[in-house]
Amino acid sequence: MQPHAGETQLAGVVGGAHRALAGAIDDRPSSSNEVSPPGAMQEAQVRPVVVRAPSQISTASQLLAGGIAGAFSKTCTAPLARLTILFQVQGMRADAIMTSPSILKEATRIFREEGFRAFWKGNGVTIVHRLPYSSINFFAYEQYKMYFRRMMGIEGNQESLGVGMGTRLLAGGGAGITAASLTYPLDLVRTRLAAQTKEMYYRGITHALMTITRDEGYRGLYKGMGTTLMGVGPNIAINFCVYETLKSMWVARRPDMSPALVSLACGSFAGICSSTATFPIDLVRRRMQLEGAGGKAKIYTSGLSGTFKEIIAKEGIFGLYRGILPEYYKVIPSVGIVFMTYEFMKRILRPGAWEGL
Repeated sequence: MQPHAGETQLAGVVGGAHRALAGAIDDRPSSSNEVSPPGAMQEAQVRPVVVRAPSQISTASQLLAGGIAGAFSKTCTAPLARLTILFQVQGMRADAIMTSPSILKEATRIFREEGFRAFWKGNGVTIVHRLPYSSINFFAYEQYKMYFRRMMGIEGNQESLGVGMGTRLLAGGGAGITAASLTYPLDLVRTRLAAQTKEMYYRGITHALMTITRDEGYRGLYKGMGTTLMGVGPNIAINFCVYETLKSMWVARRPDMSPALVSLACGSFAGICSSTATFPIDLVRRRMQLEGAGGKAKIYTSGLSGTFKEIIAKEGIFGLYRGILPEYYKVIPSVGIVFMTYEFMKRILRPGAWEGL
């Protein structure tokens, strides 16, 4: 019986992998005089494929999985994301009363004054931003991680806990900076649309981009970008590092646990860690993004360090954490959902995932 073309091709691929791995897992020389019984080599070649095939995913599928995961997660948590932004920029209003943030009161005000749909104000541009951002973020992370592993001479899973965490931190930081740099104008527009309350200065994504360019020049589209990168790099680095480290430890101890539950739990905890560490810089970047919005005069004119000092002088040290409570409510489900959805999408987009259904 003649083998199918696919089987012949697969055998060639596996044969190459087998020869590459033989030196690493076998102390004996490759020119052994032992003779394998007929069919033994073919069986030895085919067995690893069953284990390794699920990890294969095309670049297009990986980008799609990341984009869908980010967009779905942001849509689920959009109301809390808008509440966070409104609390963060409260101190920028001249008539603002510095009261303790009340999620219920602010949510009631939004519903009463702007309607139910207002909870998703700016979500359209969030989706437009998140599709490319998350695609680039997840894809870049895998590429950076492979690069750093090769640079350190790490093969397979032979790495210590410290080296593994270091690699994930570096890869996550690089991925976050890459994704944020390439999609920054959309992030700035998203912030300005979400921060609007009664006054609708920007009527949509295109209008906002054109208005900002007209009023503030092309550089206005990148206002606060340096501050953003300072926050996004550590944030994404911590996210990926905590998530992958916890997940690998959890799976090693409880391999029978639901993959979806593990991803959700590890992602949620990673979100708490990253948000706590980087929230002050995120608050400052939001305020810098809104400088001059709607034709208003600038409030912070002394750069990043000056903005930090001015917020502390006016609102106290806790002013840097204004809006942290809704941020926690947002990131606990948001980061958990994005990792869970990404892992799920990777599983269903793998070659052969739908065979036999």
